[in-house]
Amino acid sequence: MREHRRSKRRDPEIPVQVVNTMSGEPIGQIGNLSPDGMMLIANRELHADAIYQLSFPLPIDNHAPIEIEVGMHEQWSEPAGVPGQYWSGLRIVSISPEDQELLAEWVDGGGNA
Repeated sequence: MREHRRSKRRDPEIPVQVVNTMSGEPIGQIGNLSPDGMMLIANRELHADAIYQLSFPLPIDNHAPIEIEVGMHEQWSEPAGVPGQYWSGLRIVSISPEDQELLAEWVDGGGNA
């Protein structure tokens, strides 16, 4: 069966922690990334329709991970199969041009994880 999605997505090969930069607290791990957004495996339910300022280390081939900072808008959230976890879809609303380019290259197959 073919997937019909707006943007290509990529799952990280290793756990990538996501931090709420406003509080400094971990908010979850990346489920997958696209140039337009993220599926977050959150450790708590996110607020519906909220805007979040998040950061995460993007693993890049043969380099130390590069910290990416993004403004994201919560699109949907639902309980995951594990108690205390939630799947949340987030759309990127703010990202630097440099980080956007790195993210797009990573999703397209560059980088290790």
